[in-house]
Amino acid sequence: MQNNTHIKPTFSIVTCTWNSAATLADTLASVQRQTCQDVEHIFVDGGSTDGTLELIAAYPGRKRVLRDVGGGISRAMNQGIEAATGEYVAHLHSDDYYATDDVLATVAERFARERVDWVFGSVQVLKDGELIPPYPVLPFTYRSFAAGRASVPHPAVFIRRSAFGRVGMFDEKLKYAMDIDLWLRLGQVARPATVDRPLTVFRDHAGSVSSANKIKARQEEFQVRRRYMSQAPLAFGIYCLRYMKRMRALRAEAAH
Repeated sequence: MQNNTHIKPTFSIVTCTWNSAATLADTLASVQRQTCQDVEHIFVDGGSTDGTLELIAAYPGRKRVLRDVGGGISRAMNQGIEAATGEYVAHLHSDDYYATDDVLATVAERFARERVDWVFGSVQVLKDGELIPPYPVLPFTYRSFAAGRASVPHPAVFIRRSAFGRVGMFDEKLKYAMDIDLWLRLGQVARPATVDRPLTVFRDHAGSVSSANKIKARQEEFQVRRRYMSQAPLAFGIYCLRYMKRMRALRAEAAH
């Protein structure tokens, strides 16, 4: 039988894990169900002790496991990017899973048709066992994103691997807004294609970083957006007004 392991895959899916046995099975099953199987799956594990690594070991298909990767989530995601050999890279965390069986096929078709460097769709949130209807995907412009009007949901983003060579990877000093920082760099040089449908399901729970520390996350996001204010100063001013309103609401919420 011919060995095709040396052939570069279309997709590199990076999954960061740390004691993720409770949710990882859904993540793995959603990848296995994809109609497009031209995939390598890269697991970046932070030192799991709960059966996560055993689940990964039993997982069939083309995979690579990076063990005992410390230094935070940004570093873990970057390690996955560096290990990737596919044409397109996606981060599908162990809390998330693909919404339908044709996600990768749909994204591959969009890349081929529009010749872009990145593609994203919407995310459907799973909270308390219920799927919340997703927000529509708004047309992306740099100004609308800089103003905070348009959002780019990280679990539903696919990036041409060569684009990281142009704009860099995730800022490893950031804990919350590393994805927004990357979109602001990438959006300066490459407009994405969008898919107006849910591509990924995200579990919202008490352990989610953004849920556990919303005020710190918003403060870091503000500092990140300020880095790029010269690219769209009016849009940044609009964002500041939204930021102040949101922070007042979060502080009022925290006080009760």
